[in-house]
Amino acid sequence: MKLNLGCGNNKLEGYLNVDSQQLCAPDQVVDLEVFPWPFEDNSVDEIVMSHVLEHLGETKEVYLAIIKVLYRICQADAEIRINVPHPRHDEFIIDPTHVRPILPEQFHLFSKRLNAEWREAGYANTPLADYIDVDFEVEDVQWVLADDMLEKLQSGEISSDDLATRAQHEYNILKEIQIKLRVVK
Repeated sequence: MKLNLGCGNNKLEGYLNVDSQQLCAPDQVVDLEVFPWPFEDNSVDEIVMSHVLEHLGETKEVYLAIIKVLYRICQADAEIRINVPHPRHDEFIIDPTHVRPILPEQFHLFSKRLNAEWREAGYANTPLADYIDVDFEVEDVQWVLADDMLEKLQSGEISSDDLATRAQHEYNILKEIQIKLRVVK
């Protein structure tokens, strides 16, 4: 099964399009902050969450419960594709329904492999994979430039090095983050 969670009006062919709002006419209405979700254990091989996760889990308990349910419903080697607005872009800042920034590094906390490496090295990183018994690996991360920055890069007005430095310190350089996770079971 393939799930498009929080689909809104962006329905995907070949996916079960799920949203909490009947107004957007999803295939199935599900509030992703209410548990349990109506999907069987190990039944999903692909999940798309496009501009959804930053809206969910205002409390850490609800957010971690969402991560646990994602793990529960996914098969081994399932792929989860998460697209979120960059937290230093106006599209993230202006939306009052955004409850948390999402950065790829947070998903390292949900990797049992990395939790073990940190424990062995004596690092103080929070081993969330061990605490909540999930295991995800970050397979790919893409940083999407704001349109005006992409034009400047393509025209040679700005170098890649300058762009990288500016992205660390300025707003509205990066527009979106695309994260691909692999489920380890």
